[in-house]
Amino acid sequence: MCASCRTLSYFGEMRVKVTVLFFAALREQLGRPREELDLPSNINTIGGLRDHLRARGGAWASAFAPNRAVRAAVNQDMAQPAAAIKAGDEVAFFPPVTGG
Repeated sequence: MCASCRTLSYFGEMRVKVTVLFFAALREQLGRPREELDLPSNINTIGGLRDHLRARGGAWASAFAPNRAVRAAVNQDMAQPAAAIKAGDEVAFFPPVTGG
């Protein structure tokens, strides 16, 4: 874990820094390819991060709505909503892909 990936907020709350990547239609819908986030330490799963992003409202609420199929990976490994995230992780969100 990187030393600078855990910080204290103004109120003394431990924060966890992660890099979040958005691919394909999500990147277009949200208007950005990536974001560095300082998360409260209680957001420690993919599902929790998805809920946190959805709570922003607007395009975020639509992109991460419970009925939207969105895949996730942590440090380039596919991950389920219950998968843990920790300081320094890279989390990617992308729509499901189909192939022929």
